[in-house]
Amino acid sequence: MGESTQVLVIGGGPAGSTAAGLLAKQGMQVTLLESATFPRYHIGESILPSVLPVLDLLGVREKIDNYGFVRKNGAYFEWGPENWDLNFNHLTGAGGYSYQVVRSEFDRILLDNAAELGVDVRQSVKVTDIAFDQGRPVSASWVRTADRAVTGEISFDFLIDASGRGGVMATKYLKNRRYQEAFRNIAVWSYWRGVAPLDRGPEGAIAVCSVPYGWFWAIPLHDGTHSVGLVAKRTTFVEERDRLGGIDKVYFDALAQCPRVAGMVEGAKRLTDFKVEQDYSYTSESFSGPGYLMIGDAACFLDPLLSTGVHLATFSALLGAAAISAVVEGDVSEEEATAFFDGCGSF
Repeated sequence: MGESTQVLVIGGGPAGSTAAGLLAKQGMQVTLLESATFPRYHIGESILPSVLPVLDLLGVREKIDNYGFVRKNGAYFEWGPENWDLNFNHLTGAGGYSYQVVRSEFDRILLDNAAELGVDVRQSVKVTDIAFDQGRPVSASWVRTADRAVTGEISFDFLIDASGRGGVMATKYLKNRRYQEAFRNIAVWSYWRGVAPLDRGPEGAIAVCSVPYGWFWAIPLHDGTHSVGLVAKRTTFVEERDRLGGIDKVYFDALAQCPRVAGMVEGAKRLTDFKVEQDYSYTSESFSGPGYLMIGDAACFLDPLLSTGVHLATFSALLGAAAISAVVEGDVSEEEATAFFDGCGSF
């Protein structure tokens, strides 16, 4: 016989760990299934100040403040002949900064915090199927990734899909993910050591600098490396790849057209092979239904120009936790809660 939980969360990234932690703080029984074993690699290192109030609610902000991540006081933009600083110091209260993070470490802190708040966190457990009763998800089958002979089933009252770009509900069952044609881009990045610090902009800033057919990011990290990536329209990138003869050649050709970032990496050592993501800007037609919510990358993702990934993850998790909590407490009906959640669908 399978087991049961009040709320099942699929995925242990910032969206899943935030939603699970907030619900556990409300006294709910929450089980979180994560297919990977943390720490695990993830892109999206430049964080916005909007995450700080959520970290406060989770009780984890002081731990992240003290961890040693680069303190991000803003951003520097260089777009064609124009350049400008984006300073966070105009924000009121205690939110005038953020972080440049190594995501494997940042995400692990959030997931460990969820466990400390009472979430039953299970890593290396992958959800394989979801069973429905009249359109409502009621149970999930799972397998242990390290030993696929170990399987199980868990029933639940509410499901939160925080399964990232894989998007269990959106891609396997609802088939409601739609890609944004204007942002069908390719991102190519690597990590460098010995990069010269950005000599302008706010302290700890991300540098965002344009090239004729895209833009570069350069993010300083606390381990002494920089994340340096190129974003370009997919069609243009493919044309350039075919013309030049490879992904690495496109990257370095574009870098030569970006004097600011090229100057920073001059003399630096590239540490890793190039990593590639493509067609990552998408949205689901709806983010909720009977007994379930989709949050973070499982629901939508935007072009990374303004570093919205972790913001969308944590804010949608906050809204999702509030919606489920309100239903359980009897403050609103489930229909009202999901309508509220979908109404905030721009997050």
